[in-house]
Amino acid sequence: MKNLLHRPWLASLMAGIALAASTTALAASDRAFVPMGTADAVGIIDLERQEVIAAVTDTINTHGSALTPDGRHLIVGSLSPHDAGSEIARPEGVTKDEHAAHHGDGGTASTKAASTGLLYVADTATSRLSRTLEVPGPVHHVLVTRDGRHAVSTHPMGGGISVVSLESGRVIASVATGPNPNYLVQHEEGGSILVSNAGNGTISEVDPKHWFVKRNIRVGGNPEHMVLSKDGKSLYVNDDAGGSVLAVDLATGSVTEDYEVGTAPHGIDLSPDGQTLYATSQGDNRLVRISLEDGTRHSTELAPAPYHLAVAPTDGRVLITSRAEPQLWILAPDSLEVLQTVELGGIGHQISLEASRSRLTKE
Repeated sequence: MKNLLHRPWLASLMAGIALAASTTALAASDRAFVPMGTADAVGIIDLERQEVIAAVTDTINTHGSALTPDGRHLIVGSLSPHDAGSEIARPEGVTKDEHAAHHGDGGTASTKAASTGLLYVADTATSRLSRTLEVPGPVHHVLVTRDGRHAVSTHPMGGGISVVSLESGRVIASVATGPNPNYLVQHEEGGSILVSNAGNGTISEVDPKHWFVKRNIRVGGNPEHMVLSKDGKSLYVNDDAGGSVLAVDLATGSVTEDYEVGTAPHGIDLSPDGQTLYATSQGDNRLVRISLEDGTRHSTELAPAPYHLAVAPTDGRVLITSRAEPQLWILAPDSLEVLQTVELGGIGHQISLEASRSRLTKE
């Protein structure tokens, strides 16, 4: 456990939670999963209670995260290099044979890592790690394909992405996209995966069937976080260099709009109806809301350093982490009022949101 319980934030959290007794309750609520970097854990927030209710531990410097389509597993990437040939820690509750089967060939091969990056697979019902997978380099952001078969990671030092089969646990493809690949998105119906390359101002369109780059779109600047329009025709990408969000027409590959955000834009997402764009400016300590219908722009001060952002799919509340403090804000979508400030154990990164099936069915 790496003495994580000796950390005040985790000791306090665990003292107030009976994990076994709360498993059923956890599954019935909307939840946010927030990797907490060098705190070596992922915080789990109940969005009804607006508080941290559990944590996934035994991870190293987690940054990227993504849920499988069925919500049963969370894939989390480590931004720290893993020494080739070092032993991969066996998660608590996993037998030696099971561990070997996940990292070897039928349980007979060595469990020594042959690469320099790690993905963790956590069971969302128990908050425990079930697998640790090797990838070719430290992981920045993560995506799970819409069919639930693959985990795709960006590798900023490797100039591309890796693709892991979630069935076999093995890397099945590595695709060069460009210098400093940052973020990746895929349309709700599947299809191409888009990768932002911050190092050369391009967006790479990757074929998820044959795993090759079909097209590179030049947008300029330093493209980082992205979100797709609901119809999949437009891509919104923040430009860290220009302090704006660029709207890209995917049919033509041209930039059609340039929305001012502020210094060092970072987090970006759309409202559930797809009509409103939210973006953070770390440098200006602001959250910006933009109407995509008429371009109307509203903003509110949010300090310090608003960072990663995600919009709750059921009610549109806006979740934002701070780059400077271990906290997350929950804001009302219309008034931009801070409804709750949630204390985290570390700096929060790529937020993954799970909406309970009962609420999605009703709505």
